[in-house]
Amino acid sequence: QVQLVESGGGLVQAGGSLRLSCAASGRNFVINDMGWYRQAAGKQRELVASIVSGGTTTYDDSVKGRFNISRDNAKDTVYLQMNSLKPEDTAVYYCKTIVRFTSGPRGTYQYWGRGTQVTVSS
Repeated sequence: QVQLVESGGGLVQAGGSLRLSCAASGRNFVINDMGWYRQAAGKQRELVASIVSGGTTTYDDSVKGRFNISRDNAKDTVYLQMNSLKPEDTAVYYCKTIVRFTSGPRGTYQYWGRGTQVTVSS
């Protein structure tokens, strides 16, 4: 089992910045990819950004040029730097990872964090 803990959410004014962190912990796992999703009130959860093991990144069009995803492999941690925040960025942001285990069950497994609230005021 892998646990994900997000941090860094909060309340900011439009145009401000936040940096989200997500740390993965557990035993005998290797991360294939990590990503950030968000879910605004009354809407479906959507992909914000992801990064695969090779370093390739993917961004939703709405955040390109404003957000940056990065990772620290030694810490099993992924970050989301959010700049030029807009009120429409307001949502609960969730960290997700897909991992494989070096011992125990085979295959890949998906885990989610509990989420962190980001609120951007006008």
